[in-house]
Amino acid sequence: MRFLKVLFWLLLGGLVAGFVIYNGDERVNVHLWSGLIADFSLPLLLILVFLAGLLPALLAYHALRWRMRQRITGLERALADVRAINTMPEPVVVTPEPTAPQAALPLGDAQ
Repeated sequence: MRFLKVLFWLLLGGLVAGFVIYNGDERVNVHLWSGLIADFSLPLLLILVFLAGLLPALLAYHALRWRMRQRITGLERALADVRAINTMPEPVVVTPEPTAPQAALPLGDAQ
């Protein structure tokens, strides 16, 4: 699987390099506010726009992963607590040994 990942990134890098080589001298005018005009090279502009679109999705993805890891950690902790409670030995109930009944003294004979 790692080989496919590396192959994908190499192909993507080759496509970007080919695009930059083929269109490296193309200039694009971007009209900004108040009559300002920015002059960009086409490959740089496309890479910046791609990264500007990728960044919010990447941040949302990492926030979701962080939140899910926190939830899983909390659930694992709760499960460990439940397992610890269930594996505790039963408390030993000590019952007193029965003793021989003592003879009751009559109330009037107490000396």
